[in-house]
Amino acid sequence: EAAGEAEARLLLLQEARESIEAARSYRRELQQRLRGLHQARQQIKESATLTRDVLEQHFNDLKGTLKKLLDERLLSLLQEVDVIEQESIKPLDECQKLIEHGVSTADELLREGESAVDGDVGQQNEKLCNFTKKALHIQLDSLPEVPSLVDVPCLSAQLDDCLLTILKNEIFRHGTVASRPPVQLEEFVEKPGGILVRWCKVDEDFTPQDYRLQFRKGTASHFEDVYVGCETEFMVLHLDPHVDYQFRVCARGDGRQEWSPWSVPQLGRTTLVPHEWTAGLEGYSLSSRRNIALRNDSQSCGVLYSKAPTYFCGQTLTFRQVLAGIETVGQPDRRDSLGVCVEQQNGFDSLQRDKAVCISTNGAVFVNGKEMTNQLPAVTSGSTVTFDMEVVQLGPCSNEGGNFKLRVTISSNNREVVFDWVLDQCCGSLYFGCSFSYPGWKVLVF
Repeated sequence: EAAGEAEARLLLLQEARESIEAARSYRRELQQRLRGLHQARQQIKESATLTRDVLEQHFNDLKGTLKKLLDERLLSLLQEVDVIEQESIKPLDECQKLIEHGVSTADELLREGESAVDGDVGQQNEKLCNFTKKALHIQLDSLPEVPSLVDVPCLSAQLDDCLLTILKNEIFRHGTVASRPPVQLEEFVEKPGGILVRWCKVDEDFTPQDYRLQFRKGTASHFEDVYVGCETEFMVLHLDPHVDYQFRVCARGDGRQEWSPWSVPQLGRTTLVPHEWTAGLEGYSLSSRRNIALRNDSQSCGVLYSKAPTYFCGQTLTFRQVLAGIETVGQPDRRDSLGVCVEQQNGFDSLQRDKAVCISTNGAVFVNGKEMTNQLPAVTSGSTVTFDMEVVQLGPCSNEGGNFKLRVTISSNNREVVFDWVLDQCCGSLYFGCSFSYPGWKVLVF
């Protein structure tokens, strides 16, 4: 009976502990949801504040610009009035001067005539004769013509009230407030020294023409464009590992000039160190970041290896140029190779050897130095070659080694080959390498 009671007590204690743990889990979930609600509330408030600031700044700028344009137009019209007034008054001023001169001449002639009529009889004939000659010379019957009022300008301003209606209609239609952007960031995929950013359309009624991706480092104040195009993903390279970067994306509708609202900014980071080629090999010139290798015109040949075994199974290793695959191509050679290997081995002029898999520029695939029957398209200008590997362990793995199978997928120009690569040792990471017999090949690795 005592044992039964003890067992029942233990059962009750177990059920109580399970209930306590369930309550703790329930509380954690509720707290997490409260944090989610807080973040959502904060996003609404911050975006609303930012939108108000943008609207106020935009309309203040519009008012300033509109006032400036109206002032400039007013000044132009006033200057036009001044020009017309001056050009129209000038001939009237000249006519006035002519008439005033005629009045002065007539006054003087009147005085002479009255003096001649009222003068002494002895001098009267001579004065009358001189006066008559002078009067005939002045041509008293010739008068300057004065334009009638209908023939001179009468200035007025024609102001079309429909401008206010047009402006009113345009202003009432100007600007919109969107509660949700038509595109959102969807996924961040870590890459060595970079992040593959993907986004998607979330508005079914929106037809995108192209996209615009921006990012900024940490708490930097300004975003910068990193991609504009029609793709829905982009590889952002040259990023520092273990540093937060903020991303946002927007879109432009089909046939539109303006961009849509920005997506909700999201943080992304990479913990993978960038791939680098080994510096110092005579036959190759490297970029400043040592992720681009150019086969120069040196007669020296050999395999250019990575600085360290930075390729891990489960990742994708890509050989291509930043913008358009392999940027330039030299003369192909059967010994050319792009691939991965277990270890660096000097003295070889190709990765077509043991403990390595590679593709030649003619598309041939080699596994441990043996050519496979399957072949990929030739590597040419614009090509991109990727390696994907996953591990399948055949035997026990220990410090002394063991049988190891790697399932390898090599892709080139939308075609791929899949095969198993059997190794006699465990490989946590691999080197990558390349070899080209002739100059002109330029390859980026990431």
